[in-house]
Amino acid sequence: MACPKTGQLSECCRRLSSTSTVYTPIYHDLFNYPKGPVLKEIFDTFGDGFSNIDGDSWRNQRKVVQKLLSHHEFYHYLLKTIRQKVQQGLIPVLDQVSKQGLVVDLHDLFTRLAYDTACILVTGHNPESLSVEFPEVHFSRALADAGEAVFYRHVMPQRIWKFMRWLGIGKEKKLAEAKETLDHVIAKCISMKQEDVRDNNEGADLLTSYMNQEKMEGLQVDDKFLRDTILNLMLAGQSTNIWALTWFFWLLSQNPSVETKIREELETMAPDLDIEKLNKLVYLHAALCESLRLYPPAPFQHKTPIKPDTLPSGHKVKPNSKVIIATYSMGRMTSVWGKDCLEYKPERWISKDGRKIKYEPAYKFFTFNAGPRACPGKQWAFTLLKTTAATIIQKFNVQVMEGQCISTGGSIVLRMKEGLMVRVTKR
Repeated sequence: MACPKTGQLSECCRRLSSTSTVYTPIYHDLFNYPKGPVLKEIFDTFGDGFSNIDGDSWRNQRKVVQKLLSHHEFYHYLLKTIRQKVQQGLIPVLDQVSKQGLVVDLHDLFTRLAYDTACILVTGHNPESLSVEFPEVHFSRALADAGEAVFYRHVMPQRIWKFMRWLGIGKEKKLAEAKETLDHVIAKCISMKQEDVRDNNEGADLLTSYMNQEKMEGLQVDDKFLRDTILNLMLAGQSTNIWALTWFFWLLSQNPSVETKIREELETMAPDLDIEKLNKLVYLHAALCESLRLYPPAPFQHKTPIKPDTLPSGHKVKPNSKVIIATYSMGRMTSVWGKDCLEYKPERWISKDGRKIKYEPAYKFFTFNAGPRACPGKQWAFTLLKTTAATIIQKFNVQVMEGQCISTGGSIVLRMKEGLMVRVTKR
């Protein structure tokens, strides 16, 4: 998609931008820029979930999701789940890898961590994919395949990918197979949860909360609604965290002085890190924000205006034109971040006294979107990112293997094409 160091767009992204009426990093009237019917069709695999719809249905779903994610019971469940999965899942695997002197794909480990965590939080089911046996994770593979196929729908002319879908060939065949796997796994989770709810309607996971109310905010909670909602929550809870962590540790390998400063900060805290201590790790938080600036999990978005508009850039936009918001490029613009925008520099996020994170408006730091569409799971993401990063840096040395070709692959998420091979040793 782009060169990791220079930020230069690949041919795929140039083709994507060339099919659009406007190529711009910002927009200002969010209600004039819904997802639109074209984007909904491109993402049809993800159904009518909250991230794929507009209008009153989106507003109602968004309200419910925000309410559930901000509930104190779910927040405690979130903290407990992430802590247990890191302590009882990730650390034992890394210990085993370290003892055997193995080279391991860090991306694969983070995929398993994020998948198990998201599955527990969303459905209450622990698939236990993060283990020394390294079982195959069909759901994550299918989600990755779907992301790749949907990306090519953005790049290809609509008539081409629709013809491929009709023939059942190429990326469209892969997407159909991925959808079948996703549907099978989610249907199994719903079936198991329905039995659990009949026997005992208690549970802090999101699926239990949805099932315990037949109607909420005007929404009909049937199997299709649950399927689409679970898939959207799993996509948001898994993809963001996988690649955020993978790019973060690659950046640390390129900037050892940053890792040293994080370790120095961790040494001021007790070994057992709870959420209060994690929230005091200013430099770690800044380093993660800087990584997300340079490598946003969602590298681009597109919108379709309903009515004519003039953007702050001066571009005039006609209804039904495609507006590309290149989040990846925004993080590398001197007009937005200054002349040192290509440098990995956590200090840009820290106040002069070094005690707190500097506020950056969402329209500048667009990783978690902005306005009504701002990501409701931002706290979920940062809790997992900080817990995982702090634990690994505190307990292990991570050596990125030399000779790897670090490049991005075509997907709706900013992924490393070949993963990140590392050797892990205990400190």
